[in-house]
This record gives sequence, C-alpha cells and structure tokens, in this order.
Amino acid sequence: MSLQATVGYIPLTDCAPLVIAKELGFFQQYGVNVDLQAQRSWATLREKLHAGVLDAAQVLAPLPFASQLGLDTVATDVIAPMVLSLNGNAITLSNYLCTEIKSANSIKDINLPMAAYLLEKVITRRKRKGASKLRFASVFPYSCHFYQLCEWLKSGGVSMSDVDLTIVTSDSMISALHNGEIDGYCAGGPWNAKAVRAGLGTTVLTSYDIWRESPEKVLGLLGSFYRHNPATVYAICRGLKQACQWLASIPNRFEAACILSQSKYLDAPIEVVAPSLLGSCLIDLKHSPREVPDYNQFHSKFVDINSPTQSSRDWLLQQMLTTGQVSQAQVDSLKVGQVFRADIYAEAMLGL
Repeated sequence: MSLQATVGYIPLTDCAPLVIAKELGFFQQYGVNVDLQAQRSWATLREKLHAGVLDAAQVLAPLPFASQLGLDTVATDVIAPMVLSLNGNAITLSNYLCTEIKSANSIKDINLPMAAYLLEKVITRRKRKGASKLRFASVFPYSCHFYQLCEWLKSGGVSMSDVDLTIVTSDSMISALHNGEIDGYCAGGPWNAKAVRAGLGTTVLTSYDIWRESPEKVLGLLGSFYRHNPATVYAICRGLKQACQWLASIPNRFEAACILSQSKYLDAPIEVVAPSLLGSCLIDLKHSPREVPDYNQFHSKFVDINSPTQSSRDWLLQQMLTTGQVSQAQVDSLKVGQVFRADIYAEAMLGL
C-alpha cells in the first residue's frame, strides 16, 4: 500500500515544485500518493496545518518560526525539512502613483530597479495637501514579502510612520490596486504580471533586486506528523527534490507554466504565469521586460539551496528582529535545528 499525504499550497507561480511533483508522477515514484489542496490565504493554510487538516504544506519561509513562537496563533511545533524556492516576489506600484512619482521628482521616466527615495517628495506633497498616506500591502505579516517591502522603504530613507502597511490576500491585490485601496504591493507571481497585463500597475523591482538568493517558500509540517510518518516525509521531500531539479531547465519551465496555467491550479493565462519562470520581469505596457535570470529559483548545481541551513534560519530570524516582530529572548528560545530541520532533509536525500 502506498503512503498517503494531504498537502496544501497557495496558487502562486512558485508552487511549481508541488504541482510538477504531482503531475509528472515524482511523488508516486517514491511511493507516496499526494492530494494537493489549494488554499486561498496564508492564514487559512496555517490554521489547517496546525489543526492537522493538512499533513504538510508549501509555506512562507518565516511562518514555521512564527508558529513555534505563537505569534498571532497558538504556539505549534511546525518544522521545515526542505526549502522549496528562492526569490520570486516583486513590488508593483499603481500607475497613478508612478505618474505622481515622476511629477514630484520632475523626471520623465523611472530608472529600474526603482530607488525608494523617489517616494519622499510624494510623501511631502501629500502631507502638505493633507492627503492620505501612501498605503502598501503584503500578503502576510510573517513573510519575506513584508520584510522586503520594509527593507526597500528604509533603504530610501522612508519613515515607517509616513506610510501605511496592510495585509491583503494575493488574489485580492489586483482589485485593491484597481479600487485605489492600496498604492502598491509586494507579492509573488503571477500577481505582478497580472497587474501589468491589466494596465493597472508597474513592477518597479523584484525581491532579487533587494535580497539575492533569499529563501521564499519551504515545506512545512507538524513535528508530530514527522515522528509518526517519517517515511512519508522522506518520500515527499524526494519527490519535491526531483521536481526542483526538473525545474532547473528553461524548456521544462515553459512546460511547467503550461501546467500551472490550468484552471485546477493558477487558472491564469500563460502570458502572466510564464515570464518570471523564464527569468523575465514585466515592467509595464510601454517598456520591454527586464531580464532577471533568477527571478524564480528552485535548484542550483553549485550549492544545495533546498537544504534548510542554519544560515538561512539566522537570516530569517534577523528580519523578524529588525521589523520588531520578535524579541531577542524569543529568538534565543529557539534551539538551532528546532525549526529548520536539515537533518531530516539529509536523511531524505540518502534515498536519491
């Protein structure tokens, strides 16, 4: 009898390893039958994972740490035995804001990747007029999207008190931008390309421009699930590893885009799914795309990026510290190897 697992994911471009492992039979090759279940929001996915409704899930890299520390939830033993992807996010601003930026700075065009200091004169203008603050969205508080947005704003000398930061689910970003509820957002694909294709936004930089090779999504599961089902976890990791290796090929990535665009997965046109997978960042409707070769990264022949290393752990916790989400005492309470389980990954890879 084959092993069984219910695995959750958010319909995003970088869910590719899970979809490919399922569609191309990599999970079954290692003896596990995986039921992939799409979730609408990271909060819903987290609660289902905590409750054991999902056996495992594609999760935001900082989320297991937030779960362990009980941030906005009951403290839960969530572990991450594998990194699924690096990079993958981008910051898209409304076309209205881009026009405002050019006017305030007396420039004809915005050089990309855009420097955040260009927002300062817009902020000053708005203060003078008594207008509302600039409002930017990210998808979840404990996400690299949020940290990248904060890092970008701070790099331009923008005070956090001069902007409003809010949380919006990925699939609501376009409507929020269209309705003027937000001025911009940091999200993963295909939501940046969608805004560009719809003529609503301009993608001014990617997460690769902010932090190169930053961990983005990891495999998350309860520590208790691993203790009771180690063989299942190893099989899932092996199937995902093979999918990540398969995704290293550009021709394969185009095939992946075709699969992902199906209604049962992203339900999106290939022209918004494919660009980031192929190393192309759509800017707006007037300019040619930017080349960003590692826009989405799932595998590297030079270093094993799928191993959840201590350096990645320390880096993520530093972002949580910098943004004031955790204290040093909370960080110190997490033992090395408690959340990012490189030992489980190493054991799983022995079967390859």
